[in-house]
Amino acid sequence: MYIIVVGGGKVGYNLTKILLAERHEVLLVEKDPVRYAKLSEELGETVIFGDGAELDTLKAMGTNRADVLVAATDSDEDNLIICQMAKIVYFIPKTIARVNDPKNEEVMQILGIDVTVNSTRIINTLIEEKVDSGMLIPLLSLKGGDVEIVKTDLSKIAPVVNQSVMKIQLPKDCILIAIIREKAVIIPKGDTILKAGDTIIAILPPVSREQFRELFF
Repeated sequence: MYIIVVGGGKVGYNLTKILLAERHEVLLVEKDPVRYAKLSEELGETVIFGDGAELDTLKAMGTNRADVLVAATDSDEDNLIICQMAKIVYFIPKTIARVNDPKNEEVMQILGIDVTVNSTRIINTLIEEKVDSGMLIPLLSLKGGDVEIVKTDLSKIAPVVNQSVMKIQLPKDCILIAIIREKAVIIPKGDTILKAGDTIIAILPPVSREQFRELFF
């Protein structure tokens, strides 16, 4: 499957790494020259320099043969434009847009974006609905292999209790994205200490699911 990811920030970068590990053909597009230079050092020809909101860049990316386009920039307006052009001009089968402001999600859906991903709404749902431990919440479904958001409550006997994030040997391609502690959302850093009862939210491929649970539950 050929997947285009527009936006080389943390979301786009981490998604690209996971998709590459799943053996998809992936192209990451970044318009900031400094960020592009850094990404290209690590990912090589997987990264190209350009503005995904411009038709010339979409043409250069080979959008006409892409199966999926993911607009993962930090601008909801850009993400909407990118997905709409991919749909209207290149008839791309599936578009996925990152939504940074929850207020824009409904508008994007009305305007034809196939899938919107709003991490704020997902985290809020987990807080309010008290989802059971170990439940898997799908983030993306990409035919050949899923990328999932996993939520579990950290048990008292979990191996990672009272450890800092930097000392934990996470499963391959697993990324911690949030910790919920007494209804406060904590963005994990290297020195963040995990405590029993924390709600851990991570993004990972399905093959790492059981290894994740062994560490955190």
